[in-house]
Amino acid sequence: MTNTTNPRTKTSTPPVKNTWRFFVYSGLGIFAFFVPFPFGGENTILLDHLVGWISDTLGSGSKYVVLLLIVAGAIAPFATGTWKSSAARMVFAFLNILAVLITAMLVFNFGPAFVFEEDLGPFLLNKLVIPVGLLIPVGAIFLALLVGFGLMEYMGVWVQPIMRPLYKTPGRSAIDAVASFVGSYSLGLLVTNRVYKAGGYTGKEAAIIAAGFSTASATFMVVIARALDLMSVWGMYFGATLIVTFLVTVIMVRIPPIATISEDYYPGAEPNPESEVNDSRAHTAWEEAKAVLRDSPPLWKVL
Repeated sequence: MTNTTNPRTKTSTPPVKNTWRFFVYSGLGIFAFFVPFPFGGENTILLDHLVGWISDTLGSGSKYVVLLLIVAGAIAPFATGTWKSSAARMVFAFLNILAVLITAMLVFNFGPAFVFEEDLGPFLLNKLVIPVGLLIPVGAIFLALLVGFGLMEYMGVWVQPIMRPLYKTPGRSAIDAVASFVGSYSLGLLVTNRVYKAGGYTGKEAAIIAAGFSTASATFMVVIARALDLMSVWGMYFGATLIVTFLVTVIMVRIPPIATISEDYYPGAEPNPESEVNDSRAHTAWEEAKAVLRDSPPLWKVL
């Protein structure tokens, strides 16, 4: 690969207004996901406090809110026509209909007895479906603070020397990895797919990122921690999960099937391999963050 300096560090660019957004909004996102504090008798992160408050406020109404979300999710593929765009989408579209039926059984108390076994239907509804249904929309707000104002790009530059030797992926993949793990693995997969189709990743790099980093997320980890009563040791739980995930990925990239995937770029895409950073890494990282700030819309649009 040719050693070139990141062009953003050399080209003349207009000044960035309101750089405080990088520190304030990114700081709020970090606080919401990573800093536990006591409130209402529980010592947990802000995101979990908010979801608990919403759940307590809605009470039994939570299950109806979640049912409406599931119904909307089942209707959307048919309303937009995406259900027939691929075999996978078709299968999931009909599984969504099944989800509506099972959720309705649990909410309105009808159907076969096995659905209501304590470790099956009620457990799924109360410990997974309702918490996820409430957590993901709230978590998405704080995820926007993490990924919308340059923090991901800033951190990505600093970890470039780590990504290629350990994971055989470009430094920009650190953005995917952190976005996937910290916020939403669904978001991470969408980012990976977009960059791959634009020529930023080879097929093998995209597979490594998707299989290695988009397998766990902080938002869903909160759900698991609540179900297993682990929020009191959230920091240890989060750190252990992060370490295990990233260590397993180091191994996965070196064994089949990932090791045998083609290095070709997406058909029809113009290859855009990542340039190495030869300038000051601190300067380049800040320039990358400012480039995002320069293009970022107002806070309400990001949210």
